[in-house]
Amino acid sequence: MAEEQMAVDRSGAPADATSRTLGGTPDAARGGTLGEALDRPLGGTEGEVPEEALSAPIGTPTGAPPPRPLDAIDRDILRLLQTDGRASVRSVAERVHVSRANAYARINRLIDDGVIRGFSARVNHERAGHGASAYITLKIVQNSWRTVREQLRALPGATHIALVSGDFDVLLLVHTPDNRTLRELVLTRLQSIPEVLSTRTLLVFEETDLNTDHRL
Repeated sequence: MAEEQMAVDRSGAPADATSRTLGGTPDAARGGTLGEALDRPLGGTEGEVPEEALSAPIGTPTGAPPPRPLDAIDRDILRLLQTDGRASVRSVAERVHVSRANAYARINRLIDDGVIRGFSARVNHERAGHGASAYITLKIVQNSWRTVREQLRALPGATHIALVSGDFDVLLLVHTPDNRTLRELVLTRLQSIPEVLSTRTLLVFEETDLNTDHRL
């Protein structure tokens, strides 16, 4: 993206922005025109979750350009998409008061730069049948993070993994159907990992999703 030589119109949108679709796939490959692309929800058409959203990589993609400062319009766009990941480009443009081509180009740039990592649904885990949630802290063998991380990613119900500093090494968030399943996960699955030295389970009594309240 940084090496492309593109003309820029007065609105700040690349002149060839209309030849691209979000994520860099040509509109023709998706079976639609530019106008349809601008109206299409970013998270997929109604009743459909696009395959690329389900397989969106976590973290900044390899070879991504260095971080660039975000301006006020970029931050407004991110806030809108965090609130409604299925908003169309047309809707985003109208709400941040820029042209559709400008909004289209900005969202593409945020994707290309790795700022937007993908589009997904925010799930109410209790309503989805996961009545037990817990943060689990782990102490692990030194220099075993990569090995442990891959085994934690395979755990059913694991939704967040972080390598941290302090009294423990890893913080894991899991959602399970009930406490019995949670106990089985901790005592059988986690504690059977050779690199895990000890665990501590912190039951979650209530959760609040702050995604719609982020201030960027």
